Amino acid sequence: MNAPVLILGCGYTGSRVAARLAARGVEVTAAGRSFRHLPDLPHIRRVAFDAASTESIRALAEESPRPCAVLHSIPVLDGPREVTARLLDALGGSAVRIVYLSTTAVYGDQREVDETTPAAPRTTEARLRHEAEQRVLAAPCSSIVLRPAAIYGPGRGVHVSIPSGRFRMAGDGSAWVSRIHVDDLAALAEAALASDVGGAWPVADLEPARQREIAAFVCSLLGCPMPAGAEPGSLHRTLRTNRRVDGRAVFRLHGLALRYPTYREGIPACLAAEGRLPPSGTPAALQSES
Repeated sequence: MNAPVLILGCGYTGSRVAARLAARGVEVTAAGRSFRHLPDLPHIRRVAFDAASTESIRALAEESPRPCAVLHSIPVLDGPREVTARLLDALGGSAVRIVYLSTTAVYGDQREVDETTPAAPRTTEARLRHEAEQRVLAAPCSSIVLRPAAIYGPGRGVHVSIPSGRFRMAGDGSAWVSRIHVDDLAALAEAALASDVGGAWPVADLEPARQREIAAFVCSLLGCPMPAGAEPGSLHRTLRTNRRVDGRAVFRLHGLALRYPTYREGIPACLAAEGRLPPSGTPAALQSES
């Protein structure tokens, strides 16, 4: 891909996409309020950007590369401040391809999800997400919507929240959870920026698992106690979901194999990257005792 890329919202996932593109010599404009996840690399230009500000949107549109591919990873804002429509209007015809990172929350209460499952949003946020998706797909350029399940990676996920005591299982932990490692999502987003695949697609790894299975795996690696259960209604909405997501189709269309096909590969890799688990897979605490 030779066209420069504009990344809107250069957070946890967007920063990894930017790094992948820059490593190939692609010129990247990273627009956001914070760049704490973004490495300092050649080919990356940082632009301070506030999605809630009409003036900031106008200024970004004026200095964005033309033409460009766009990765849109800005969360929805409330009601009339939702930014997608204004962003698309401001960018006009400069965008030749748009990849929008949405969420599996747009599937609502549906328990089994694959590429044929229609959106059925139930919450205000999910409805705003779906409206943003429709605006992207109706844009006068090539576009695709990616709907990731729970995104995890170094510094983020149950391997962080369980040992810190912040994680609670919903009830007995029998609810199904799907996830995607941030590096696999970044690889897909990079490929999607260069492809002509359209439509909206769920994104997840190959093995949905029950909450208690993943918790037990983390606790076995780190030697920490199993987290307690809690009434689902008392938990954050992201911990109340009960959904199995089949995200294989969009990876297959882009000719990609997952680097971390399940949590069994992904979580140890995260711990190793954080210095809490050597690449061998043996907990550091156990190695020090041997």
